[in-house]
Amino acid sequence: MKTDKRPSRPESGPFLPHYMNEKRNVVRLVLYTAAFALLFLNIYKPFNSGTWASDYASGGRYVYVLFSSRVILVGMGVIAISRIIMYFYSRRHEISLLAFAGVVMAEIALMALVYTLIQLFVLEGDTPLHAWERLPGIWGEGVKKTSLVLLLPYSILWLVFALQDKARTIEQMKSQDDSQAPVWPANEMVSFYDEKGDLRLSVDKNSLYYIESADNYVNIHYLNKGRMQHFMLRNSLKNIDELFGDRLLLRCHRSYMVNFDKVKVLRKADEGLCMDFDSDQVPNIPISKTYSARVLDKFSKGSLS
Repeated sequence: MKTDKRPSRPESGPFLPHYMNEKRNVVRLVLYTAAFALLFLNIYKPFNSGTWASDYASGGRYVYVLFSSRVILVGMGVIAISRIIMYFYSRRHEISLLAFAGVVMAEIALMALVYTLIQLFVLEGDTPLHAWERLPGIWGEGVKKTSLVLLLPYSILWLVFALQDKARTIEQMKSQDDSQAPVWPANEMVSFYDEKGDLRLSVDKNSLYYIESADNYVNIHYLNKGRMQHFMLRNSLKNIDELFGDRLLLRCHRSYMVNFDKVKVLRKADEGLCMDFDSDQVPNIPISKTYSARVLDKFSKGSLS
């Protein structure tokens, strides 16, 4: 029997919701935050920005808007780079809320530093020695103002994204009519739909083994022509668990669901409970403490209803 050599995902959380790292939401966050920052800068004129256009009296307000737009563009570069890195990282790893909070604090600190350097060297033309003495005080004040620039739109957008994700999930569930429901007719096929409700895969239930979470996707593992294959589906394990319940597929871990009919052995290993399957091409699947009672209950009954 082969054992699973892949590192299992940590059970601990909480983790950043997947919708916060969707590509379209990352783009919207950067653009909306830039727009809010520009509006904030023009209304409240922080960072001593009220003097930016003083030497350009002929340009007046338009020159100030031009200068503030350039400064915002530089500052948003920090946010854009941070979000791009986090987007690609999230495709392979879970991001905890604690780590996300650290990223946000780092963004605030770096963005405040950028604005402080612009104020000292570009706007005021300060000497390096004098600027070094003034930098801590100005940077500390900049952190307070930058926090307002970032945290307010971040909080609003998080709420908007969460509401949109919930509405999308509800709409998907409503669109699941009887013909789409995960039941098993005479042909014994199990159908899987993406988060928009579109059919993406149908598998013979006797060939289906397990489903594994993969960030914003799930990997459906099944046997085809004697070889184990997988299909990547854009959906969450939570949605699939809610749709299937305990019919055929059983949730045993925050990262796994299994075809109960293919499980042959439940055993206790050094790392905890795990399940062995009837094929040596399938790795042993761990059972987490969260789902152990649910699994043991189904095992005691001998089959899933």
